[in-house]
Amino acid sequence: MSDSSPLPPVRLTSAAELARDALSAPLLARAARLARWAGPDTRVDAGGGLVEEQLPAAAEALGLTGDDAAAYASEAWRVAVDTGLVEIADEEAGTVAAGEELAQLTGGSPHDVLAVWQTALETVLADASVPDLDDLVDAMDEGGEVDLSRLDWDPEAEAEFLDGVLGNLYLLTVNEDGPGQGPVPLPALAASMIVPGDMGEPTNDVLEQVSDAMMRLDDQFRLLEPIGLVEYQPVDEALMVDADGDDGDGAGAGAGDVDETDVSRYGMVRLTPLGLYGLRARLMEAGFQAPAVGELADKGADALLDGTATYGPTAARAETEQWLARREPLAAARELLSAARGSDSGAPLRRLRCQQALSLVGLPAQAALREVLDDPELGGLARVWLTEHGAADVPAPSQDLVFWLTIDTLAAQLAAEGNSEELQALVEGLAAQHDGFFAAAWRVRHPATADVLEAMGRLHPDKKVAKEARKAAFKARSLSNGA
Repeated sequence: MSDSSPLPPVRLTSAAELARDALSAPLLARAARLARWAGPDTRVDAGGGLVEEQLPAAAEALGLTGDDAAAYASEAWRVAVDTGLVEIADEEAGTVAAGEELAQLTGGSPHDVLAVWQTALETVLADASVPDLDDLVDAMDEGGEVDLSRLDWDPEAEAEFLDGVLGNLYLLTVNEDGPGQGPVPLPALAASMIVPGDMGEPTNDVLEQVSDAMMRLDDQFRLLEPIGLVEYQPVDEALMVDADGDDGDGAGAGAGDVDETDVSRYGMVRLTPLGLYGLRARLMEAGFQAPAVGELADKGADALLDGTATYGPTAARAETEQWLARREPLAAARELLSAARGSDSGAPLRRLRCQQALSLVGLPAQAALREVLDDPELGGLARVWLTEHGAADVPAPSQDLVFWLTIDTLAAQLAAEGNSEELQALVEGLAAQHDGFFAAAWRVRHPATADVLEAMGRLHPDKKVAKEARKAAFKARSLSNGA
């Protein structure tokens, strides 16, 4: 995942809803309860953790029972300290006091609550990258120190791996071609980090790496669920009876060849709305461009048309609807048309987005479109829109305008979709409908004429037609250079 180009935009729920989700996340709720439970007699060790003899009382205060109650209480206390819900009052005496952040959970703004939650998330993510307790015990030397070389554990590599997995999960969730808010199978998520994109059939070694990654992720997502980042259906315990997969039914044996009907047994994970918010914040902090739908609503039409240039159709429509909701229709139409002008490389796609936005404005835009009928860059767009909306007395376009609009439309589609199947079908249709298309098209005074004709030469399956397109592109390039 590169941080040089924008990620697909995400649709976030309101800050108030996200704050409610944060407050109800089990781990943060436990941390807040312990912060309120702590008093003058509460004692912590040198690392800020509750002393061992106080863990049973902390677990009882949280209503926890069973063998893991003390561990859960200790985890919640650590989150309380790390987030500032609890402060160490006297390190030497080991006493504590309520932290400043505790008041933010009840009296702060939604963004204050989310800031506390984000800090808690960082604590949990750090814990998720640490080996489990059994591995740590095995790696201890006689002096009680952990020998990292015996763990085969690289802290930075582990953190980077988890960040990569979460980044891929974010992409799958926000991408319009992905599963959206649906769950993602754990094998697919593990494979996205292990299997090279150009690999055909994965080797046994690669499949074993995928299986190992699945088991690591199973442990990690179990830790991440209580903070509200994900909803997770763990790997079926029956698949882990033989951890090495020797009996043929273990996760190691099945991860690479999962029947569709059984895929949920291998773990399913989805980001929550709160998780989307949290990962977007982390991605932005890491330098990624991670837009959110609605960010352009209070900006000008130029920002809207340029900003939605890389959006998928659904996100672009949602962003445009929010932008239009804040404006009077006719004024919005005029602003959109003004922003759509230009001869730069991004102008054709701006005009396409403008046309799509005007379709959402509806009939109130008619007056604005009639005002630009004689505009050399907008006149074709205006005629198409007025005709599609049943307007009367729409002047017929000149042949030059028809060809200019055709080049402009193809340039916009090329910018939006690249060499897509839809664009190829459009190219084939144009060449079939107009015998002399290329003889006339190279003369069109449009900045993108040569680029469009070159693209037609690449896309058309008929070698003879493709050659005509390339010749026309050469002529257009010569005309442009001689102008």
